[in-house]
Amino acid sequence: MTSNIIFSEQFVPQFQIPPSAQRQTHELKTWPSCFAAVKAGNKPFDVRENDRNFQVGDQLILREFEPEGEQYTGRSITRWVSYVLQGGAFGVQDNWCVLGFSDLPPIPAGITDIRLW
Repeated sequence: MTSNIIFSEQFVPQFQIPPSAQRQTHELKTWPSCFAAVKAGNKPFDVRENDRNFQVGDQLILREFEPEGEQYTGRSITRWVSYVLQGGAFGVQDNWCVLGFSDLPPIPAGITDIRLW
């Protein structure tokens, strides 16, 4: 059986980065309640001091950290930065930012249709 599926508009990937972008990897301490919310998909963002020059496409390794015992739990999850809201606007303090998370890495530049990716 064959089907003739017609897409009315071009598929748009979740986010792309420019070809010249230099992606970085950041390991970040994440408190247990925030870690659980990110892992469950309820918290697709984070508010951070922007002391690392976060950029779209950066990989984040979120390491669960127990502040009372001042130690890592051993659990971690990986997310990618899909959006950066810089401080100085919308009530976000200068030198801080809001990071949008994606659980998938960015799509390479030039790829516009990932249905067969």
